[in-house]
Amino acid sequence: MTQTVLLINPNTSLQTTALMLRSARLALAQPLELVTATAARGASMIVSEADLALSAQEVLAIGLAQATQVDAMLISAFGNPGLDALRGQVRVPVVGIGEAAMLEAASGGRRFGIATTTPGLELSIAQAVARLGLSAQFTGVRIPPGDPLVLAANPDLQAERLADAVRACVDEDGAAAVVIGGGPLAESADRLARQLAVPVISPVAAGMRRVLRELQRLQLS
Repeated sequence: MTQTVLLINPNTSLQTTALMLRSARLALAQPLELVTATAARGASMIVSEADLALSAQEVLAIGLAQATQVDAMLISAFGNPGLDALRGQVRVPVVGIGEAAMLEAASGGRRFGIATTTPGLELSIAQAVARLGLSAQFTGVRIPPGDPLVLAANPDLQAERLADAVRACVDEDGAAAVVIGGGPLAESADRLARQLAVPVISPVAAGMRRVLRELQRLQLS
């Protein structure tokens, strides 16, 4: 029987939900049914700590409402809002794209950087790295110029600016892999992963790969 994964978009943009769903489907290595849910309250793009806090409430409400209807959940915001709370209250695997991407980038002891467009979340990103015990491998965050909402409305410019940030992570900071820090940046991340020689980690794709591993682990246990 095909297993079902719920992709939760913690922001309110249906366009972003569709974008992340496309990225998730590209990453699938086996048949899974993907369904989505979008936050009813909050920001159209999470760019601040306040946005992140409100989105955590939405994630928890969505996850608890659908926990018996799916086999796994993917929280598709880089700040992993509501991740620990939801994990503590449901029986299915819950994966956050930020956590999954950082762990994948750091695998094998690699040094990794993060390229993102949201300066208001730089501190919370560093704190998330520390909670995972990866600070010694972390080369830092690179944020290109430009308002994140303006960049999101211009995918070509966003990808161009993020490519510059990725190169700075590698050439100036010494990163061996670079995470693109944001669910709404998933299509830019997928594009750069194909174009650049350095390993570029798309967070939604990394999240889906981790979901697959969690489901396989449960089947074997």
